[in-house]
Amino acid sequence: MTVTQTETILRERSAGTPAPRARKHRSWSDIALGVWGVLVMLFLFAPIIVIVIYSFNTGRLLVAWDGFGFDAFLTILEKPAIQNAVRVSLITAFIAAIIATGIGTLAGIAMARYPGKWSWWFLGLLLFVSVTPEIVDAVALLPWMVLLGQDLGLTIFNDGIVRLSVGSSLFATAVVSYIVRARLIGQDANLEEASADLYAKPLSTFRRITLPLAMPAVLAGFLLAFTLSLDNTIIAAFVQVSGTTPWPVYVLSAVRSGLRPEIAAVSTIMLLLTLVALALVALVLKRAGDSATQIARTMTGG
Repeated sequence: MTVTQTETILRERSAGTPAPRARKHRSWSDIALGVWGVLVMLFLFAPIIVIVIYSFNTGRLLVAWDGFGFDAFLTILEKPAIQNAVRVSLITAFIAAIIATGIGTLAGIAMARYPGKWSWWFLGLLLFVSVTPEIVDAVALLPWMVLLGQDLGLTIFNDGIVRLSVGSSLFATAVVSYIVRARLIGQDANLEEASADLYAKPLSTFRRITLPLAMPAVLAGFLLAFTLSLDNTIIAAFVQVSGTTPWPVYVLSAVRSGLRPEIAAVSTIMLLLTLVALALVALVLKRAGDSATQIARTMTGG
């Protein structure tokens, strides 16, 4: 290869190389909006950060900092009332999540695969359930539970765990329905149609095709329903039965005598549990191949 040919090749390569782009300077408005966004995030999360820090307080009261230590976490092991309240909340949240996932999955599949005028009415009903104030649900549930348990003789509704589980599953069912519906709307129904063309029974098609397609959303809905049921304070305060006091109601009663560090310690543990559940939701959807935008859309039922 001659020198001229080499120079020609080098010139062609250099001509094909894009020139470095000039660094874009951020305007004052962009900087101001960025600072404002950071301040808003700090404002929203500062109370949570404070309660996590004070969970390591060795003082007698939560507001009086005495020193750093793990005494509050060790106190949890010494108080049966706290252990019972946490146990009731976890059991209730698990059962409520199962109820919400079962009903919500079927509702979401029906709305996605059999659209029509009825589905919009049903979606509006779910929206009504979502926006109804909890105090309204609580006031309605209490006499309903009494009617079922005492007047109609269905003694199962006299059990505190059953009451709390049913009450907590109301809002969670709507959330699961949104998530499953959003997931299946973005999935092609050709596989289900092909299964029907091959004379597969509807139950087999549902079990082998529809349910696997919706499974990431079902698991995400279950985890979200679990976390939502942990924090159902108002309904729990109305429908609880003596001996089955959940954690949120226990905290409300503890406020009267002054908050203690062990309250913050348990709250920190439940916060970590919630964050782990949300992380698992994102992980399940990511492993299913969803992008960050699709994950956000599915989790919000959009």
